[in-house]
Amino acid sequence: MKLGILSDTHITIEYEKDKVTYLINQLKKVFNDVDKIIHAGDVCEDFFLDRLKKIAPTECVKGNLDKINNLEEFCKFSIGRYNIGVIHLLPKDVEEFAKTHNLQILIFGHTHQPMIKGTDFNLLLLNPGSPTRPKAPIERPGFMKPKARPTVITLNIDKDDILSTFIINIKI
Repeated sequence: MKLGILSDTHITIEYEKDKVTYLINQLKKVFNDVDKIIHAGDVCEDFFLDRLKKIAPTECVKGNLDKINNLEEFCKFSIGRYNIGVIHLLPKDVEEFAKTHNLQILIFGHTHQPMIKGTDFNLLLLNPGSPTRPKAPIERPGFMKPKARPTVITLNIDKDDILSTFIINIKI
C-alpha cells in the first residue's frame, strides 16, 4: 500500500485558478501510483478535496482553518501491522495519545515544516509540511541554513510490512 500525504494546502475559492491547476498537475505526477491520499487538515474548501479525489481515494481530517463541515478531527486505519492515525494538531502528550489509540504511525500537519521522526516510544511521526505555504525547518548548528520548500510525503508499506517514507519537494 502506498500513501500520498499532504497537509496545509489552504486552497480557497479565491486562490488563483492557474496555481491550483499547476499544483494538481504536480500532485498527479508525485502521487501517480498511490493507493490513497491522506490530507492532514487545512485543505480549507470542498472543491480542492474533490480535485484530490480524482487522483486517488482521499481521506482528510479537519484542520483549524477548514470550512468543510463533515471532517473528523482524528482518523485511524491499519495497513499490515501498522496502526496509522491522522490529526492536524499534534497532541500535547504524544506518547499518551499514541498509547491510547494503539498507534505505530501518526501523521499530522499545522507546522508547515516537513518531518520524519521516530520517537523513544516506538512511534513514527510524519508531517508532510505544506505544498503552498512552506516554512523552513529549524536551524541546526553545523548545517546550512534550511530553506522553505513546498513538500509532500509518500509512505509505502510493502507486503512484508517493510516501511519506506520520503519527503518530496515539489515545484510551485
